[in-house]
Amino acid sequence: MKKYFSLVLFAHTIFAMPFAFIGFFLAITTTPHTFSWQKLLMMVLCMIFARNSAMAFNRYLDRGFDAKNPRTTNRDIPAGRLSAKSALTFTVVNCVLFIATTFFINPLCFYLSPIALAVVLGYSYTKRFTPLCHLILGLGLSLAPIGAYLVVTGEFALLPVMFSLAVLCWVSGFDIIYALQDDEFDRNANLKSIPAWLGRKKALQVSTFLHTLCVLFVTIPLMLAPFGWFYVAGIVFFIGLLIYQHSIVKPNDLSRVNLAFGTTNGIASVVFAIFFLLDVYWRNQF
Repeated sequence: MKKYFSLVLFAHTIFAMPFAFIGFFLAITTTPHTFSWQKLLMMVLCMIFARNSAMAFNRYLDRGFDAKNPRTTNRDIPAGRLSAKSALTFTVVNCVLFIATTFFINPLCFYLSPIALAVVLGYSYTKRFTPLCHLILGLGLSLAPIGAYLVVTGEFALLPVMFSLAVLCWVSGFDIIYALQDDEFDRNANLKSIPAWLGRKKALQVSTFLHTLCVLFVTIPLMLAPFGWFYVAGIVFFIGLLIYQHSIVKPNDLSRVNLAFGTTNGIASVVFAIFFLLDVYWRNQF
């Protein structure tokens, strides 16, 4: 089990999971639907199974490149701690569990489950033919808030889409920062990425632009729902951490990329979700 957790970097679930909780409680507080522990559990399981399949498949598909990249040679498959067959089996099992879980939620989630899997699994191929691969990764994680909203309501709405667009821009932006570490390797291996295509300086500018759009999309909900000061405080904190991660990564200094990518964004998503939940709790209590 420890090897599989290492394979899928279970801690990275923290990026999208808080936004899934936002989508879930957004549905409860803005529609007539009521809270259900069963639906909450189903939503969490879907998030885990989708993340497991996506990450394991990525490791399986990229095992050849990981073995050649000095930064990734210690990953589980190239290091020999886990076989490629085991990773693929783990992927299939989690895909089946994901679809099976959606069957018990509602028909719309079940019908859309293959499409969701196609997006999160398909990302692993995109670096082979387009530098826009970061946007596909962002699209995969952006399914969290709208998917959680669908778990509760079984219907689409504009408000959760704003949070999905925010996640798309946020994740795409910080994945570009993460990819700075491999720009030279990607060019030599004929892999596509924004840093390998545009260079580090311009790649950081694209990341900044995407994060600016992210700020726009988390602000728009203020005009669509009666959010209060807790939500505004969450936006301010989120913006502060976006600015911070761009301040510590420079084209000629990548020493703090992991701090910007992992720690900063993990804190940003969790704290933003906490402020969101405080806001909806406060409004419903008072």
